[in-house]
Amino acid sequence: MEPIVYRIALAGLGNVGASLLSILHQESGALQTRYGVRFRVTGVAELGGGAVNDEGLDLAQLLATLKAKKLVSGLLEVGRPGMQSIDLLTLAKPDFLLEATPVNLQTAEPGLSCVRAALKAGVHVVLANKGPAAIAFKELAELSDLGEGWGRNFGELPTAIAQQTRPKLRFSACVAGSLPAINLGWRDLAGCRIQRLEAVFNGTTQYIIRAMEAGQSYEGALADAQRRGIAETDPSLDVDGWDAAAKLVIAANVVLGQPTQLEDVKRQGIRDLTRQDLIEASQNDSRMVPVALAELVDGRYQLSVKPTPLPLDHPLSRLTPDEMGVVYYSCDVDRLSAASSEPGPEPAAAAMLRDMLEIIRSTSNHHK
Repeated sequence: MEPIVYRIALAGLGNVGASLLSILHQESGALQTRYGVRFRVTGVAELGGGAVNDEGLDLAQLLATLKAKKLVSGLLEVGRPGMQSIDLLTLAKPDFLLEATPVNLQTAEPGLSCVRAALKAGVHVVLANKGPAAIAFKELAELSDLGEGWGRNFGELPTAIAQQTRPKLRFSACVAGSLPAINLGWRDLAGCRIQRLEAVFNGTTQYIIRAMEAGQSYEGALADAQRRGIAETDPSLDVDGWDAAAKLVIAANVVLGQPTQLEDVKRQGIRDLTRQDLIEASQNDSRMVPVALAELVDGRYQLSVKPTPLPLDHPLSRLTPDEMGVVYYSCDVDRLSAASSEPGPEPAAAAMLRDMLEIIRSTSNHHK
């Protein structure tokens, strides 16, 4: 049988976007054989321009261009200088918009506008950029399949929206890359009353705390993380807890069913953490862990992000410096946990592919 072709537009050609292109290029044959699908990348966009080809862009050429640190907008015939991400919707005519632009936790732009327009146009959306899901979850849910009633009630919708088959919105890559934090909660614990969620959602703070535990100062551990590419030049999103808080917001909205915004999360970063704090935790048979916590108290989840001493036998205490993890506790399943090694951007890219395949499975009878 001939594979079903799906057209893809990719916004964002940073580490995650480039890794996704590499996976699609390398695994093209396997995807056709195993799943009966072929992904045609008809448009890509980055800051300052993009590239479009109705017959599909040459992925090897795109990857070589990115490796050479050149702009794809300079490619002959297919390059589009000055093109914006939102232009992909008309120029690339995608079935899927993949959003992997840099995170903005103030306004979620420019990603939010592009995602909003895609959903309104009936285009499926897969996010690696957590900004839109963290800042505007309710709005995007109403525009997508998440507003159709499965497990959620987002209120009265405009008739035009309520009566249409809405596109899919998925974002598992936003919550700790390949770690199935979202899938474990909303699929594998469906029907269970979740009482508590504990997670290490930020790899940078996990790496820094473990390095401090081994004897480095906070400043030295941060500098090392920056040299390795784990931490940004401006590390505030990570070390001040914003990144983990945004991921917890998404989990609260999706898995716990509690409308949540960033200001609902009590947040304490790791800038003031000292090696003495780690020594004291060790003396008490504990280990300091950067914990994102949702705990059910009087019918509502209390949310926080802060370094927390945990017993040495706790699943999150056993994580390595490159691992992230999640633990769910419920009335019916006492404890369910998972961990993933995330040394680079490839796991997040793999999660985006995972989301695309899940969407295809659920819409196999509705492909255009």
